This record gives sequence, structure tokens and C-alpha cells, in this order.
Amino acid sequence: LTPQQPAPAPGPGRGPGPGGPAAGGGGHVSGDTLTSGIPVVPPTAARPDLTPRIEERPAPAPAPAPAARQAPPAGRAPAKKGRSKLVLLGAGVVGLLGIAYGAGLLLNHSDVPKGTTVLGVDIGGGTKEEAVNKLEKALGKRAQAPLQLSVAGKKVQLPPDRAGLSLDSQETVRGAAGSDYNPVSVIGSLFGGERVAKPVFPVDDEKLAVALTDLAGTSGSATEGTILFAPNKVTPVEGKPGKGLDVRRAMFSVKDAFRAQVETGRSNLVELPVTSRQPSVTKAELDRAMKEFAEPAMSDRITIRAGGKEIQFGPARSLPQILSMKAVDGRLVEVYDKKAIERLLDGAFEGIMITKGDGTKHEVSADDVAFVMRDALLGKTPAERTKTIDLSGQG
Repeated sequence: LTPQQPAPAPGPGRGPGPGGPAAGGGGHVSGDTLTSGIPVVPPTAARPDLTPRIEERPAPAPAPAPAARQAPPAGRAPAKKGRSKLVLLGAGVVGLLGIAYGAGLLLNHSDVPKGTTVLGVDIGGGTKEEAVNKLEKALGKRAQAPLQLSVAGKKVQLPPDRAGLSLDSQETVRGAAGSDYNPVSVIGSLFGGERVAKPVFPVDDEKLAVALTDLAGTSGSATEGTILFAPNKVTPVEGKPGKGLDVRRAMFSVKDAFRAQVETGRSNLVELPVTSRQPSVTKAELDRAMKEFAEPAMSDRITIRAGGKEIQFGPARSLPQILSMKAVDGRLVEVYDKKAIERLLDGAFEGIMITKGDGTKHEVSADDVAFVMRDALLGKTPAERTKTIDLSGQG
């Protein structure tokens, strides 16, 4: 809109005249009243405020917020300067350990790795034979010393070899030999580290049970039925009930006692478990053993021959030293004392050789004499009581 100058007010001499428009009549519309079709605003009227009100102005658009720093992806911590030093330090330690491991392998070429011990005995750094010798020298006497046992208050001794107990030095060294690739052991060997190997204690359970069964017959208050051999005489003896060795439980006690003796070098007295026992040999079994073996055996002398030589054993002196009987599962069986036979032979068959089936040879021994002795003892005539050892090894 363009503001217009207001028209002058009509004066007193300017009324309608002859040439002017008739009063109240239609004629030309003066520019004082209309300008381009827009009415003239009187001067006394307030001009419209064409400036928009402040509250009506559109609010300025908010300034964009400063872009936030992009957070690092989850799971990835920002790199720190100190971490690279730790990585380098770790790599250096690993490198040093690798060098030490390699050095340990290069320096330890022995059959038994350096620093290997068995029950505190150092057997490492040499050959297997050297290790066996070291072990035998240090522990051999311990493994051979008799075990000190007690049964119902009665002290007895039991040699380990008789009971099937031993320290197997060969097997122990065999288990400890060979290269050890364990990094702890290899690196430790460079600084005097110890590698402990376990000793091997083989046990012949059958032999141990027999030894303890024999021990049970001579210990405790219970006695087993048997037959006594005396010069020109045999006597049956009935057993009696009482306290006796519990063989099954005693086997575990004896095994533990042997291991402890080898490990410590001390022979401590070990009390073996006992139980109430009844004699297993009946009166009927005593009568049978007397009739079938004891009486025929002591009825006369016997003659044993080999290689043109011979020796006699009689009931007055020799046979009582050789013969005895023991209970096995309630039955009496004869026992031959091989040491007594060897002593009584006194070189009678010296130089006489027996050829075995595989071609090997050995001199006639107490075992060979005992083998033919039983048949001779059961003979009734002098011919039946004379036996010859087969030197060909076929008999």
C-alpha cells in the first residue's frame, strides 16, 4: 500500500457551481476520495502497524548442536600407551623361556634326565645302568632286610624275598628314563630342579599268601593239626582253636610295612591283624596222612642213584631232617627241606650233569633228588624204595 496525501477540506467559496456536479447527483468521483480503489485514511486515524508483533514472529530455528564425538565401538577399548610396553615385556619373557627350554633340551642328553630322584636318591644325568646301580646301592639293603612282625604278641621275622616282595630297580629306572619334554622339568633342570620318579614294588600275592599261611601255623594261640617226624617215629598232633593270623588282612599290612621300610630305612615292628581260628585239619585227615604217607615214608631207608653214584636216607637220622607236613586248605601235604637235602648230599653227586630238554645242562641238585624221593618213600620193597635220577631230563 502507498500512503496518499490527504485531500484539502472543502472551503466556503467552493461549493457546487454551475460547472460542478450537482449536489447529491452522480458525477466524477474525486481523487480525494479514491485512489486506485483504496479509501483515503483520515490524518487523524492511526496508521495501521504493519510490523508483525514480536510474539507473532516465527521462532528462530534452534542452532544445530555440536556433533558429539563418536564413541568407540563396543568391545574395543581405546589404545593406551602403556599397553604396548606390556606386550613387548610379555614377548620378551616368552622369548627368554623359549631359549631356556631349548638350552635345557640340548644339555640333557642322558638316558635318565638330570635331576631325577627316587625316594630321595638322585639317579639322573647318566645311563640306565648307572641309575640302577645308584638305586641298588642306596636302597638294596633296605629292600632285603627282614620285616619285623608281631602276631598275637609273638614277634616273628619275614624275609621280603620269601614273601614275594621286592623293589624292582630295573623297572623303576625304565619308567624314569627317556626324554622329558615338560617345560617345567626341562627349564627346572637348568636351575637344579628335581624330577621325582615313583619306585616300582612288584608283589607276588600267591607267594605272600603262602608265606603268611606258614607264619600263621607257627604264631598265635591257635594251632593246626600236623604230623611230627622224629628218629624212627611219627606222631599225629591235633590242632586247637585260638587266636591266629588273619592272612587276608595281613597281606595289606605286610605290603605297607615293606614299602615303608624301603622308603624310610627303618624296620619298625608291625602288629598283624588276628582273628579267632579253628583248626582246619580234622582227625580224619590226620589218620589219612598217617596211613598214606607218614608211616610208609618212615618204614625203611630209601636209595637215590645218579650217574653210577648213590646215597641213602634213613628213618633214624636223615628222613626226620628232611620231612614235614603242613595244612593246605584242610589237607596235610608233605614238605621236603631242600637245604637239609643239600647238606646231607655233601657232594655225593658232584660233577654229574643233567641235560634238560632245551639242551642246557646243570649239576644234580637237591631239587632233582626231592623230585624222585616221594616215589621212593611210598615203596614197600627195597627195589621200590630205590630210584634213579634221569640224566637225560626226560623222566
